[in-house]
Amino acid sequence: MVSKRIQKALEGNSAIRAMFVEGKQMAEKYGVQNVYDFSLGNPATPAPAALNDAIRELLDEADAKGDAGSLELHGYMENSGYKDVRTAIAENLNQRFGTEFDDHNIIMTVGAAGGLNIIFKTILDPGDEVIVFAPFFGEYRQYAANFDAALVTVNPDLETFQPDLADFEANITEKTKALIVNTPNNPTGVIYKPETMRQIAAILEKKQAEYGHDIYLVSDEPYRELVYDGNQEDFLTKYYKNTLVGYSFSKSLSLPGERIGYVAVPNEAADAEDLIRGIEISNRTLGFVNAPSLMQKAVARCLEEKTDVAFYDENRSMLYEGLTKLGFTCIKPEGAFYLWMKSPVEDENEFVNEGKKFHLLLVKGGAFGCPGYVRLAYCVSHETIKNAMPAFAKLAEVYGLG
Repeated sequence: MVSKRIQKALEGNSAIRAMFVEGKQMAEKYGVQNVYDFSLGNPATPAPAALNDAIRELLDEADAKGDAGSLELHGYMENSGYKDVRTAIAENLNQRFGTEFDDHNIIMTVGAAGGLNIIFKTILDPGDEVIVFAPFFGEYRQYAANFDAALVTVNPDLETFQPDLADFEANITEKTKALIVNTPNNPTGVIYKPETMRQIAAILEKKQAEYGHDIYLVSDEPYRELVYDGNQEDFLTKYYKNTLVGYSFSKSLSLPGERIGYVAVPNEAADAEDLIRGIEISNRTLGFVNAPSLMQKAVARCLEEKTDVAFYDENRSMLYEGLTKLGFTCIKPEGAFYLWMKSPVEDENEFVNEGKKFHLLLVKGGAFGCPGYVRLAYCVSHETIKNAMPAFAKLAEVYGLG
């Protein structure tokens, strides 16, 4: 029999992944061109050419060195990753965001998910609480549960989907060990602006003093570079010294399957050296050992590259304008590649199921801790959005919109 922990995980299995599988089945039945799958945040833009070139160059360079080159490229290294890769990332962050990192502040990880898990293993004890701002990426539940911590949900402002800071302050307790911030946000696409971050930091500082222990802000940043309408990329360590950053190249370089990212720990964080060593040890003891060696070297050569943000911006405008014209209520995304739409009926499960009748695959808001809404991932082809509009029009008619 499987463990009780896994039994519970099976009960709460990802609605996003389940919808993705259902979409594949529908595509086989009706034809992929007749199914409009907005379920999974799988990048629609290819990795930059420079990334593929870098991989070829690395392999050629290894071949030129013979067996020694192959062993060097594909072998073990420090649990924190290759020193030259970490140095390159640190220097890039310093140039872009005015940080003062060097290689020892960076730990290479198996994507952002691996990064969050090694952070949590390092800072969480059983019974600790991790605060999240709803709506939030549903896997946070499992990441906290992996270390017997409880997830505490803070309500959003339902007009703007910015966090309700009064509710945030009210939910911080003696057991609070961390807050997860994800901006640009999955699933809403909203960005927490500098003033919001300053207010969050002030509340955390106040509560740290009140309870006499550190509270960490864990910044989950896979969408950092995907911003629109003049919004600027931000790096949250400047607001609050106890900030730990988890990053992934999955979206910025369209590499979700390669599982490559990093954690950044600033020197000013409390117990920074213990945090860094603990995160390195957690990389090993959780079984990651180290981030993929070839991909570490490849991304280090592509730190100035970026996915085609204009492609997603076009999709964003096309989808938002099309849906609002049909009478749907949507939050206009400022970043990432998701659109958050209010269900025309209280039970969004009914709305999601109605959408399936028109081959529209939407993810229920309850999966993100915020029922009554649905998420659409617009990291799809332009044609998918164009071709989906008649289906959305039929769905709008069902609910008397327009």
